Amino acid sequence: MSTVYLIDASPYIFRAYYSLPPTIKSPDGMQVNAVYGYTDFLLQILKESPTHIAVAFDGSLTTSFRNKIYPEYKAQRELPPPELEAQLDTCFKVTQAMGMSAFIDDEFEADDIIGTLLDQLSGKNRRAVVVSNDKDFAQFVSDKVTFWNFAKGERYDSTAVEKKFGVPPGQIVDLLALMGDSVDNIPGVKGVGPKTAKILLNHFGGLEQIYENIDVVESLPLRGAASVREKLIQHREMAELSKQLATISLDAPLQADLNKLKYAGAEREKIEPLFRNLGFTNLKDRIPLWA
Repeated sequence: MSTVYLIDASPYIFRAYYSLPPTIKSPDGMQVNAVYGYTDFLLQILKESPTHIAVAFDGSLTTSFRNKIYPEYKAQRELPPPELEAQLDTCFKVTQAMGMSAFIDDEFEADDIIGTLLDQLSGKNRRAVVVSNDKDFAQFVSDKVTFWNFAKGERYDSTAVEKKFGVPPGQIVDLLALMGDSVDNIPGVKGVGPKTAKILLNHFGGLEQIYENIDVVESLPLRGAASVREKLIQHREMAELSKQLATISLDAPLQADLNKLKYAGAEREKIEPLFRNLGFTNLKDRIPLWA
């Protein structure tokens, strides 16, 4: 059975930039620490012998369709420093030179690109591994989709997701809708934390069912159950908005072509000049497969 690796590039580019010294430079003096660390990451992924690979990039941190819905979405995040931003395009070129399909869009985030690919490839006789540190991807985990937090060395199937988050994959979005997500600046229901959110979901099943049976909340074995009911009523609009923000879109403007995602190896005619300009001779020697 083939295995498609769907990689969220940004976390590993940012991680490389902040963890490797800025003294890593190309022969012409350009800072390339993020590119170097990201390339090393891709080479480690290739040790898994994936049959198909797609890599998704974030086109912008401020122009996602979610920012139009909720301007405060991710508003607390600082934009990448110029020294990192200058390396992003090279990371994209390295991905392509490595023979990997790369996707980017200004309106849809990398999450949405991966979600759309997963949706379009569903029902086929193949497995998928989503490589990211973003917990939002737990919503896709199933018997054929696993979530791999590469940096932490943690792999999640459905059982592991429920053990980690206290709810199954199908309730991850509802969990975030209730408790919010400070990482993405998703508000949630003010005053409802993870413990309360899990109790509500374990009892009702989902956000919609909670509001369909809102009067039942007061009778639950919750501390301050009456207060929880009032908070849910008061902040219903934010709860529903938060669910919309936390739901990964399946509508990114792309078409999944399994043949184009098939990994056949790095492209020598692209790698040779690119790695020479970057000074990555040692990394080139680690490439396991050439097209």
